Amino acid sequence: MNMQRKFDIAIVGGGLVGASLALALAEFELSIALVDRQAFTADKTPFRNSPGHFDPRVSAITPQSKRFLESIAAWDGIAAQRLCPYQHMEVWDGEGTGSIRFSAGEIQQSALGYIIENSVILAALYQAIAQHRNIELLAPWELASIASKEGGVSVLASDGSVLECSLVVAADGANSKLRELAGFETREWDYGHNAIVTTVKTGLPHQATAWQRFMPTGPLAFLPLDGGTKEGGSVGQQHCSIVWSVIPQRAEALMALDDEAFRLALGKAFEYRLGDIEWTDRRFQFPLRQRHAQSYFRDGVVLVGDAAHTIHPLAGQGVNLGLLDARALASEIGRGLEAGRSLNDERILERYQRDRKGHNMSMMWLMEGFKHLFAEQAPPVTWLRNLGLSTVDNFSLLKNQLAKQAMGID
Repeated sequence: MNMQRKFDIAIVGGGLVGASLALALAEFELSIALVDRQAFTADKTPFRNSPGHFDPRVSAITPQSKRFLESIAAWDGIAAQRLCPYQHMEVWDGEGTGSIRFSAGEIQQSALGYIIENSVILAALYQAIAQHRNIELLAPWELASIASKEGGVSVLASDGSVLECSLVVAADGANSKLRELAGFETREWDYGHNAIVTTVKTGLPHQATAWQRFMPTGPLAFLPLDGGTKEGGSVGQQHCSIVWSVIPQRAEALMALDDEAFRLALGKAFEYRLGDIEWTDRRFQFPLRQRHAQSYFRDGVVLVGDAAHTIHPLAGQGVNLGLLDARALASEIGRGLEAGRSLNDERILERYQRDRKGHNMSMMWLMEGFKHLFAEQAPPVTWLRNLGLSTVDNFSLLKNQLAKQAMGID
């Protein structure tokens, strides 16, 4: 096969960020290719309508990200499937008495955020994409090489087909092949943690609360899921998605446990805040690595989402940062088109980078600081850490302002 196609923009990577960007660009008079290694079909999302069975990959979507998903006509499709709004967040120090509790009611909001399975979001995005004739899905499609040339970029697939584009977007994740082929330099290091993720059923309802315990070995989060309504009981609020970040040796030991032993270890680590762990689904683990591209664009290629930056999942901000990247890039492209500029005009891409790079870096360093702060076991640091948590919890004005900033509320 040796077919050559022309598009204004090619987005390499059809995940949450790439698909969202395609929708955000669809309002403009542009031809858009959305390419991915795997074809998207309905049977690849088996979790979204299965009571008690959940996608192990979930995202904590902020109200700011919700507004973006609404603007690209994807939110209604998400809400029609399932999601779990959470009204409270409780964070505490596993090595002391310090804690802080956030509440949506205190800042006049209906929810602090929404825990949504990635497969649910993706299905809604592709339902919306199907309504746009200027977005063409090319999948399965395997990237082989790229070549920059005057006025654009040639993207070669492994089957010999070629896409000629003015601008190419790397949305192909943390291990982006496009980023590597385009020669972007990154700064990266291991966090020294592996994340264990799974779904559990607890003895007590989750109370529409996101829970997080910080321990020297790493944070443990219980994120509430909507298990459906059950007559005469609260079993619909007894499923949570967990993210347990621990040092690699501990992660391997936990993965080697049978289900009963893992449930006991998890319940103990969580201080039985939701009673016994009654059931656990299959466990997965992956290493955590921080990564940040030194530049977000070069030679007609621009990075978004995990291709540009990856951070520790302890605050659940990774997908939200990627969605904000997509919103910002689409906005700057729109401004550029109004000014009569070409899609690969560096003034467009510089404005996008200026908008997003500082915010992404500040979030990365904040997460790094939290990780080191809670890993410190020296008694004076532990005392000050617990005092700080309790002080902020009692200072409503500051606490509520922190919550608003995390949610993207002005």
